[in-house]
Amino acid sequence: QVQLVESGGSPVQAGGSLRLSCKVSGYIERFYCMGWFRQAPGKEIEGVAGFDSNGDARYAESVKGRFTFSQGAAAFTYYLEMNSLKPEDTAIYYCAAGTCGLGAIAYRGQGTQVTVSS
Repeated sequence: QVQLVESGGSPVQAGGSLRLSCKVSGYIERFYCMGWFRQAPGKEIEGVAGFDSNGDARYAESVKGRFTFSQGAAAFTYYLEMNSLKPEDTAIYYCAAGTCGLGAIAYRGQGTQVTVSS
């Protein structure tokens, strides 16, 4: 059974930083890629950062230059480093596995809340 467990979300002031972590257990098909998605109140879920089929990280335009997606040294651990946070970054952040390049989600965690105050 696949499990994705996120952690690291918290309230933070604008301009601050957070690091989200994702720990994966269970078997995920090799053709899927890992990424982070988010859903703000009243909005659709959107891709934030994820690996493409070449293993390169891709980012939503709104977070480029501020967020960094990486795989940890420990197996099946992934991070989203978020800097210069803005109130519009407020959302539930989900670790997910799915179509490479922030495509359709196949597996998703329960999410971690990030709230950025101005």
